[in-house]
Amino acid sequence: MTSTAHGTPTTPLRVLELAGSAAGGVRAHLADCARLLSAGGHDVVVAAPAAVTDGADLGGARVREMDIGPRPSLEDAVLVSRIGRLARRVDAVHAHGLRAGALAALALGPRRRRLVVSVHNRPVGGWLTTAIGARLEALVAARADVVLAVSPDLAESVRRRGARDVEIAVIPAPSHLGQATAPVASSIESAWHGADLKLLTVARLAPQKGLDMLLDAAALLSERLPGSRGRLVWAVAGAGPLEAALAGRIASQGLPVRLLGHREDVAVLLSAADVVVQTSQWEGQPLTIQEALRAGAAVVATDVGGTAVTAGGAAVLVEPSAQALAQAVHRLLTDAGALDEARQASRRAAASLPGEQALASQLERVLRGTGA
Repeated sequence: MTSTAHGTPTTPLRVLELAGSAAGGVRAHLADCARLLSAGGHDVVVAAPAAVTDGADLGGARVREMDIGPRPSLEDAVLVSRIGRLARRVDAVHAHGLRAGALAALALGPRRRRLVVSVHNRPVGGWLTTAIGARLEALVAARADVVLAVSPDLAESVRRRGARDVEIAVIPAPSHLGQATAPVASSIESAWHGADLKLLTVARLAPQKGLDMLLDAAALLSERLPGSRGRLVWAVAGAGPLEAALAGRIASQGLPVRLLGHREDVAVLLSAADVVVQTSQWEGQPLTIQEALRAGAAVVATDVGGTAVTAGGAAVLVEPSAQALAQAVHRLLTDAGALDEARQASRRAAASLPGEQALASQLERVLRGTGA
């Protein structure tokens, strides 16, 4: 038996956690859901591609390999049949993403198994990708009992499609955030090489992260900050497909930006940075912002997706433009009082970050269909 938050005994649930191609925050959230549900005494099966489940901490959940690709294919009929067979043995299906959610909706059909769909991203691409995304979203909105959206804009979109019950998904801050994993002095030196003004961005080097805008903002800052304030270096921790193009532009324009590649000492860097900057074009509930708040860092971020939800009023939020980013960062670097207040705001907001118990409680409620 499990129990509610009020201590009332309840029958354990049989839950199917379903996902397609997933990486980064989506994969981490899937693992959190499986691990917390199984730790709560529920019988959990995770059906997802091997690349998603291999190496993930799923707790006591059982795994069924299922290759759900990123876009519709001729194999979908087989997938729907397999999902339907698994669903016969469970009380509720929790699907991650529009693709997995739509397949689950088709598989369940008129058979009443509770369907909860977590929407982690919006479809990005050409007209065909956007059109397919709209059809998947409409199907999820029509069939899901509850939609958990990681950001207000995703929540509003699925509501417009007619979803009956929509909530903001709880994305817990991992308990390890803020723990230093490397010697402080050597980490700082390797990142900034003795710079006086230290900016930091932690991001995958991919189009969504707004890195061309970052370089534009760096160019503006290098023009505006007088040399008397010291040398500025904007460090970018992360790897990805845009690395070569970014490195070429940095070199050709002489920008004060250093690409650090993948780093294991991000907690140290966050604590040492004068300002942590997020330049993304869109985010769900960004882990980097959670990490920065825990580190007590001053934060400037583009006001996109669920960033404001995560920041809890602490970050300096700006429109996604190089001019706005440069202006906000410049103010913090030239106003000691504003910089100190930004750091204090981060420490206050960190105390309110959701933990794993908040996610466990949300899952228990929406999968059972009990009231808030």
